[in-house]
Amino acid sequence: MGASTFSGPLKAGPISQTTGTTVGTNVANVGFVLMAQSAVIDIIGATAADQVVATIPAGSQIVDVILNVTTVNNDTGTATVSVGTSAAATAFLPATSVKTAATTRGTLNSVATDVGTTDIQVLADFTAQNGNGSTGAATVTVTYLQARDLV
Repeated sequence: MGASTFSGPLKAGPISQTTGTTVGTNVANVGFVLMAQSAVIDIIGATAADQVVATIPAGSQIVDVILNVTTVNNDTGTATVSVGTSAAATAFLPATSVKTAATTRGTLNSVATDVGTTDIQVLADFTAQNGNGSTGAATVTVTYLQARDLV
């Protein structure tokens, strides 16, 4: 299957302007299309810092950050992943254990409401207490509304 590229933002709905009061006829119902970027991250060994998950366009609203651990890390100590930015490493997901197969949704901070006037990179940091793990697989997904500009 092919993929298409748009410069965005992409909106959908048949009524773009409100011209009356009848829902379904003349009340605006256009919404932003939910976008997503994701990456497989390294959760084996000791540390893997600043793994790029996504580059989010300026003015976008981050809706969710999802950590999906599909193969557990077997470090003999703790093993965690946090997701954020270079300025705030836990902005979107605090240190979360990767020692069980699970899906964890983020706890978003104010940066998520509007990423600002420049693009931002969403980064994942993996840290293992003993660095002796030899298994682990995880994906981080970021969903966002492009150019939503809430502030």
